[in-house]
Amino acid sequence: MIKYHPIIFFFLFLSISIQWSCLTKNERFANLKPAPKGNVFYGGIFKYNETEFYRSLYPLNVTEVVGHRIVTQLYEGLVKFNQENLSIKPLLAKSWTVENNATIFTFTIRKGVFFHDDPCFKDGKGREMTIQDIVFSLHRLCTYDANNQGYWSVQGLIKGCDDYYSSTKIIFLTKQLSNASDSTKIKLTNDIEEAKIKLTNGISDQIKGVKILNDSTLQITLNKPFAGFLNRLALPFAAVFPKEAWEHYGVNMRDHAVGTGPFYLKTSETDVAVIMRKNLKYWGQDQYGNKLPYIEGIKISFIAEEKTELIEFTAGNFDLKYRIPLEMIDEVMDSKEKLKKNFSKYQLQKGQELSIQYYGFLHTGKIFNNINLRKAFNYAIDRQKICDFTLKGQGVPATNGIVPRGFPMFNFNAIQGYEFNTSKAKEFLSKAGYPNGNGLPGITLQINSGGGRNEAVAEAIQKMLEENLNVHVAITQMVWAQHTENLETSKSDFYRLGWVADYPDPENFLNLLYSIHVPKLPQEKAYINSFRYKSPVYDQLFLKANQTIDEKERYKLYEMLDQQVVNDAVVMPIYCPKIYRLIGANVRNFPINSMEFRDFETVYFEK
Repeated sequence: MIKYHPIIFFFLFLSISIQWSCLTKNERFANLKPAPKGNVFYGGIFKYNETEFYRSLYPLNVTEVVGHRIVTQLYEGLVKFNQENLSIKPLLAKSWTVENNATIFTFTIRKGVFFHDDPCFKDGKGREMTIQDIVFSLHRLCTYDANNQGYWSVQGLIKGCDDYYSSTKIIFLTKQLSNASDSTKIKLTNDIEEAKIKLTNGISDQIKGVKILNDSTLQITLNKPFAGFLNRLALPFAAVFPKEAWEHYGVNMRDHAVGTGPFYLKTSETDVAVIMRKNLKYWGQDQYGNKLPYIEGIKISFIAEEKTELIEFTAGNFDLKYRIPLEMIDEVMDSKEKLKKNFSKYQLQKGQELSIQYYGFLHTGKIFNNINLRKAFNYAIDRQKICDFTLKGQGVPATNGIVPRGFPMFNFNAIQGYEFNTSKAKEFLSKAGYPNGNGLPGITLQINSGGGRNEAVAEAIQKMLEENLNVHVAITQMVWAQHTENLETSKSDFYRLGWVADYPDPENFLNLLYSIHVPKLPQEKAYINSFRYKSPVYDQLFLKANQTIDEKERYKLYEMLDQQVVNDAVVMPIYCPKIYRLIGANVRNFPINSMEFRDFETVYFEK
């Protein structure tokens, strides 16, 4: 992360504030113009805030919601989610067919799509995207690389992708041998031999399941049926970018985005602001034939405190306030969740979020490798009290496993979860070998900033564990980048995490515990399964569910998996957030959804 001297930081913030205050006066609302057809308007800058800065804008390295929300505006894949109902809709693929029991997907590729103008191209002008760009991006997704955190989304799915990944790993590690020390050479040699063992058809320089049938037809063949494959293709990991961008920027694509999306990246200043502007060459049109997008740009600020963010919203400096600060709920809404007089001019959107907030246990550590200790912690916390008093109603208790509320076909009543029970908590603490907390090593809960919300929940749980188990837990807070680095590399035994659905299927949450995501060595990053939980029984059941086309049968298997999450006390589920967001009175075409998936392509301001 780039660091600035405080004085430099101040002037960066000041310059951007001045730049955008001018835009506020001249462009934001005053110059709104009606579109040629339909009752919509062009113009305006949509402004909102995030409490933490993004980690990366490189599609294969997007692992958190802030980066996800930005990348969605800049890049496109074959398909994407419909913002209103989360169904799959065409994007770079105009259409597709699914054959052979969901193992063969054939896509018709859209013509007339151009990459953003960028210095990576010879003349600085974005060229037309081709089917070869899609194939290149899929190969990058299946390439061994420390910055590739999206491989899990296709791992074991696309025919030949695993062989290609192992082949690129062998080539990469072999190149490292020449300059390595003797001790490192031994490790590299072992890793190379291990990668060779995983090869099923020898070294491969291509993914066999990805075929170009002609210049507008792409076919992807899977190893086995997987009904949710299109959901995986809608993730940022499957975004399409040009080879020129990768060769020009490499890992610096973290801050240099070259996509085909409705907006392009204008400015990114660490912890200050991200500015995106309208892509004038964008291919998209609305139902009336009007060119998209409607708005001129997007500005994202980074204010850490939710209370300050709400004040800025009411001052007219933001068009969106996602989540209402805990300490200000009574000022904003009444007991019936109606906006009070001072906020009545805004639009209130609400719903159940497809996400879960939980605390993770490191199963390979020296403390929480003890299942009885994990169960003791789970029984010791009063989730309902946390939701009622700490969160003031902005969540529902997560008393089951890791699948959140919000899936109509999922029978949550079938899961025997963790109720608040101090007697059971003390019983399991004794079984763990620590009666009344005696002899228990020091425990530190690692959290990241959440605008005050994560801190409040952590303090409530800290108090409950001390009162109910006589266990003292210290709390340490880190910035997001360091927080994730620690838990991914096994440096934290007990930590705060949350998962917002990437796609609307319980499999997205159950996949977090699939052991294929656990690396061999503790210092190797575990991007998905940071708990390092392994269970052959769970893995077999998970694979069976993924290959079950019948939806009712698949959901029954999902319920069995979630019950095992409870039985093994893999994590400490805490709550499933409710969504409350305020948007400006003149914001239109910005529907809420349970994933908080944001698509600004058709958002507009009413004059």
